[in-house]
Amino acid sequence: MGATALTTATSSTTASTAAALSPARTNLCLALLVLLGFSLGCSEFVVIGIESDLATELGISLATAGQLISVFALVYAIATPVLALSTGRFRRYQLLVCYSIVFVLGNLVMALAPNFQVLFASRIILGSVSGALLAVGVTYIPELLSPQQTSLAISVVYGAFSVAMVFVTSIGKFVADTLDWHVAMYGTLAFAVLICTALVAFMPRAGQTDEPATFREQAGLLREPSIITGMLIFLFGVGSVYVFYGYVTPYLEQVLGMGTVQASTTLMAYGVFCLISNILGGWIDARFGMKALLVTFTLQAAALFGLFAVGAAMPLALVFVFSLAMLMYLFSVSCITHFMDVARSRHPKSMVLASSVEPMAFNVGISFGTAVGGAVVSGIGIAYVGAVGAAFSLVAWVLTLVTIKLARWERKRAAQSSMQA
Repeated sequence: MGATALTTATSSTTASTAAALSPARTNLCLALLVLLGFSLGCSEFVVIGIESDLATELGISLATAGQLISVFALVYAIATPVLALSTGRFRRYQLLVCYSIVFVLGNLVMALAPNFQVLFASRIILGSVSGALLAVGVTYIPELLSPQQTSLAISVVYGAFSVAMVFVTSIGKFVADTLDWHVAMYGTLAFAVLICTALVAFMPRAGQTDEPATFREQAGLLREPSIITGMLIFLFGVGSVYVFYGYVTPYLEQVLGMGTVQASTTLMAYGVFCLISNILGGWIDARFGMKALLVTFTLQAAALFGLFAVGAAMPLALVFVFSLAMLMYLFSVSCITHFMDVARSRHPKSMVLASSVEPMAFNVGISFGTAVGGAVVSGIGIAYVGAVGAAFSLVAWVLTLVTIKLARWERKRAAQSSMQA
């Protein structure tokens, strides 16, 4: 299930849409979508690098500060499909404008938050709209590019999201230690205003996905067995990493004994490996499809267990930390392609919902992994996050195998139904 299967059905529509824009405008729109991914990542993950500062200044525990990550991810996971299902009758550009406004307002509240309660509320606002904004943005890609380029473009957008995750974590920590944690959020707000303004100004006003769709026409996608197991892959695949990554800053400081500069440098390097991971994810999907994930999750489990096994031994521990970064996003594009391929072939009016499934499932995984990580940190200790994460990676391996078999069965069933019709 690669990029060709995902987009072949829309090649004629893609050409007509692309013809309506100049090459420069097309490139600008693509660049803005990549920067949107970066902005969304900054807004979601800015708290990770400064959670120790937040805990100290706001008088809360580290596990409570971790709730700022979990609540965002949980609201994100719930609101994204709900908005996709309930706004099917609205034009895509109208949704882009509305979501952009709410996203900027959420960043404003977060930047100005005087206490934990307001900060918590801002995370709910941001979580409620971020997934929907990303999903609407992704639906433009098949219309702006050829079928052969779509998979790589999607991987770059999500790559920008993951790079932002680590960039804002490391820079945010440095800014919080040298200036104030609010400053990191001011920067996130300014970038959100800039990108959202440009999106509203330059993105096309109409396109393929403007066709109205009812709740029933879209919801059928979520009844496909391979979609359900695909979402569970994210629950355990992403969750396995976030048992560790949700508390990466205190892990680097408390377990590996790093100072501020060392931790920030390590996180920046982690971000570079994450970018490579996303780009490789697009290439791997185009060549091998989901079957490559059986290798990915085996290696991910090994990296997480290795992190637990070596403990504070340096620099060996960093080998496993960076190996995890290289593996962290290899599975995302293959799952996105699967979701959208199922929608394209059997539920053509559910494309926005299909593009919503990945961010929804990803953030359920973040919420799940961070919550479990919080329990581990508060219980047996932060040194054990790698062992727990490794167990979750093995569950993701089993779910991948099940999803591959279900997808084959669904395609065979659809082909038989088509012949009978």
